[in-house]
Amino acid sequence: MSPFDDALGPDFGPADRPAAPPLTMEERAGVLDDLAELEVFRTLLEPTGIKGIVVDCPDCEEEHHVDWALMQANLRQLLEEGQTGRHEPPFDPNPDDYVSWDYASGYADGVAARAEQDEPSGRHSGRHARED
Repeated sequence: MSPFDDALGPDFGPADRPAAPPLTMEERAGVLDDLAELEVFRTLLEPTGIKGIVVDCPDCEEEHHVDWALMQANLRQLLEEGQTGRHEPPFDPNPDDYVSWDYASGYADGVAARAEQDEPSGRHSGRHARED
């Protein structure tokens, strides 16, 4: 699940929205998981030149390129306020500089699997990065 799988994702629409109801405990746990996962993605992908996450916006049916810091800010605001504010996407981003949440997750899983193979014990847990 990415932070944009439901209506709580980034909002590039009108700024005069009514206050959102507080997140449920399950929703909060999901956002906290997303924040932790995002930090892993950034740690692994930023040194390779990836600038952030690309998300499909259901409102305008376009892709939005969200840099690491803005994505983190969106998730923190979601935790605090139950919704994200209006944010301006980067001007003329290079799509090659952004990856989908699924790509980042698969990349992290691949790095974790490789690290497990390289461990002297040869132990392989088969866990998904999200389960860590």
